[in-house]
Amino acid sequence: MTRTSSFLRALRLLALSSLLLSVPSWSAPPPELQPETCSVEGLMDSIRRGLQSKSPAYRRYLRELLKESAVTLPEAQLRAAFERETEPVMVEHLAAALAAKTDRGESPGTLQLVAKRALGDADPAVRAAATRALRRTSAEEHTGDMYSRLVRDTSPQVREEAATNLIEDNQFVYAGMHGPSSDLAVAAAAASHDAKVTARILGNISTAAIGAGSAGALHTLLGSDDAQVRASAATALGGVPASEMARARQTLGALYRAEQDVGVRTAILQSLARLGFQGAVPELRALRSVDPRLVAEVDAWIGALSTGLQEWSLLLREKQRLRQAR
Repeated sequence: MTRTSSFLRALRLLALSSLLLSVPSWSAPPPELQPETCSVEGLMDSIRRGLQSKSPAYRRYLRELLKESAVTLPEAQLRAAFERETEPVMVEHLAAALAAKTDRGESPGTLQLVAKRALGDADPAVRAAATRALRRTSAEEHTGDMYSRLVRDTSPQVREEAATNLIEDNQFVYAGMHGPSSDLAVAAAAASHDAKVTARILGNISTAAIGAGSAGALHTLLGSDDAQVRASAATALGGVPASEMARARQTLGALYRAEQDVGVRTAILQSLARLGFQGAVPELRALRSVDPRLVAEVDAWIGALSTGLQEWSLLLREKQRLRQAR
């Protein structure tokens, strides 16, 4: 072996040994991850800063972040933060987080805390915010007569938020098929002294699962002095369960003859059609001459029902088509 080749070999060995020395030892244990407790105060500070963003999507993300974090947040800290908060937006975020804990099967008593704020805070904006936070939750099952009291609040905003909660809970949480939820909504509508709120609730909830007591309340509301309340009660009676249909048809038919408001009469015609489907045609024909203003409306219903369609949404569409074709 020449001196040159020996020298080159030595250089290669030296380079290899240097490379091996530079590689970290894989036998050394990695650093341990240390668990940390999420701080309610730190999270709230981040949300306060984030709410200054002009992005609605980011602000919604912050609300969802707090709700999803609620499961792991210390409940005592969360409750304390909610009780001392005075800014309506932050009250709503914290209340939604407390409601989320209950909806995940934890601490149903926390909803009582939110209900207390919704019913009794001195600031109507805070009452409205706490009410809004309970939307699409299980609050109805844990807060007693809260909604019957909220719809009588002195603030129109609070009353409107309560009405929206009842409507959206009925539709999105219970799919209109939970009797206690529907009964609660009817009771709140009947308890309200705000005709607009009463009409809005009754005109937008499902009554397919209500009990006899709620059906009786709807019959009583047909005698209201306010036409929009009478119309909404008539609309609600159109969706009652089978056990209440015969009584509803009889009452609505008699009311149609005595009623003078065209809007109420229009609502009655729709409910009679819904209660009887094709079987309502003879009754509608008998009512045709009662009000000349609604002859075309009656004829449209008769035409739609005579098709034999058995799906209410399809009947509504066919009736609308016939009405527009005239």
